Amino acid sequence: MRVTNKPILLVEDDQVDMMRVTRALKEIDVVNQVVHRENGEEALNYLRNEKSEKPCIILLDLNMPIMNGIEFLQTVKKDERLRRIPVVVLTTSDDHEDKLNSFNFGVAGYMGKPVDYQQFVEVMRSIDGYWTISQMP
Repeated sequence: MRVTNKPILLVEDDQVDMMRVTRALKEIDVVNQVVHRENGEEALNYLRNEKSEKPCIILLDLNMPIMNGIEFLQTVKKDERLRRIPVVVLTTSDDHEDKLNSFNFGVAGYMGKPVDYQQFVEVMRSIDGYWTISQMP
């Protein structure tokens, strides 16, 4: 059963990519609110704020200023209250080290950001498909 009452946390510093994600989610009929934060530090502040609704999934870019995606993952996965939120890395990075580090910190998935918009929509569809059928603890 799809979780529609919890937000999706998008941690992304690029405005164009942020708009692509939002548009693609709308196109595949995902109705969840998208909460956008521009770097890992802002995302952590959001997650640690008692008033913030915990997201059902975190879409994470790796290459960001202030606190990058790997540093963010490291911190989130150490936090007892946050570690079970599924994180899907959505990145242009093709770096093997980034991939290894992401999986070492327990990501639910690692997806490249295709330049082509229709392919991008398909990536978002596969993330939605996975997280729709995935059972949260």
